Amino acid sequence: MSPTSSGVPTPDERSSDQRSSDRGASGSGASGSRASGSASSDSGASGSGSLDGGSLGVRSRGGRSSGGRSSGERSGGRRGGRRGRGGDRSMVPEADFQSYYGRPIVRPPVWTHDIAIYLFTGGLAAGSAMVAAGGQATNDPVLRVAGRATAMGALGASAFFLIKDLGRPDRFHHMLRVAKPTSPMSMGTWLLSFFGGAAGVAAAAEVAPFLPDRGVLGLARKVLPPVGAAAGYGAALLAPGLATYTAVLFSDTAVPSWNAAYPDLPFMFAGSALASGAGVGLVAAPGRSMRRMAVAGAAVELAAGHRVEHGHGLLSEPYRKGRPGKLLRAARLLTAVGAVGAVVGHRSRVVSALAGASLLAGSALTRFGVFEGGVESAKDPRYTVIPQREGLNKAGGVKVSGGAAAPPSVPGGPASA
Repeated sequence: MSPTSSGVPTPDERSSDQRSSDRGASGSGASGSRASGSASSDSGASGSGSLDGGSLGVRSRGGRSSGGRSSGERSGGRRGGRRGRGGDRSMVPEADFQSYYGRPIVRPPVWTHDIAIYLFTGGLAAGSAMVAAGGQATNDPVLRVAGRATAMGALGASAFFLIKDLGRPDRFHHMLRVAKPTSPMSMGTWLLSFFGGAAGVAAAAEVAPFLPDRGVLGLARKVLPPVGAAAGYGAALLAPGLATYTAVLFSDTAVPSWNAAYPDLPFMFAGSALASGAGVGLVAAPGRSMRRMAVAGAAVELAAGHRVEHGHGLLSEPYRKGRPGKLLRAARLLTAVGAVGAVVGHRSRVVSALAGASLLAGSALTRFGVFEGGVESAKDPRYTVIPQREGLNKAGGVKVSGGAAAPPSVPGGPASA
């Protein structure tokens, strides 16, 4: 305001003073906004640090949490966690392998114990067919008849339990519509069918002496013995495939412990079938050949079984624990006792028969133990997760399926930017 004025500001003076006041007010507001923004940023950073520290439980070397938790929360965290280096406790909990909604990662087999019985009876049929062929080759009629009768009976039981598990008999018939060499189920169905035909003809030949001499039945009396002999040898040739195809079928599934034991399960099942066939021979007509067969079958079964139970790391664990472990330990004991009894009891018919029964019981428990061990491995997610991680680590960062894993991000590189 000019000193010569009368005390009333002119319009120019009023506009100049108003502009100065507006500039001061705007400057104050900007400063306040910047201060407020800074405070908000600080509080936001503090809140973020508290969230990270509280949720992840990251602790510094001095024992403090990186977040803004209270001393009571920090002391509670120390009491609840595991002790780490330097006297601190880690807030990272133990790994708990749980899948979504508590469901297994791999769906357990829907098969019932009918399949376990099917495994045993199929192996028994195969072993008995080999016993019958041995009796036929050595002109031992008792051994031949016992082997053929047992093979036919066990095969009938095996087919019954298989069809029962399938639900409808026509499903077995439908599997014969195609022959797929890459499918263990398809090949097993054809093996079972051919073996059944050969074993049936061989068993029918045993009734030839009871047929009349004349007419059509008289012709059958003359034809059946040589045809039955050829069929008996044919069944013996198919017996190894029948005894082991179920092991290949198990190994071809996604069940962890079955899939991991694929190199050993066929030998285990073959030895079990051989031991069960020898058990039939020891009960019916004990002799040197049956004792040798019993020892050979037991040795193969025990050696392969040891590999199954101990040779596949974590995936062998289900065969040693719980009910499967008890079954397989009992099977191992019965098989060993049967083999020893077959050797030391060569002068006693009773001891030989008991040894044969022990081998048969051991073979049955072996099939049940392997069956239940696989089912248990499918129920626990860690038998699926841990081996996959180990396989990925051994592959050097390359996925087991063949695809390359994503490379780690390099500080300062595109990934970190």
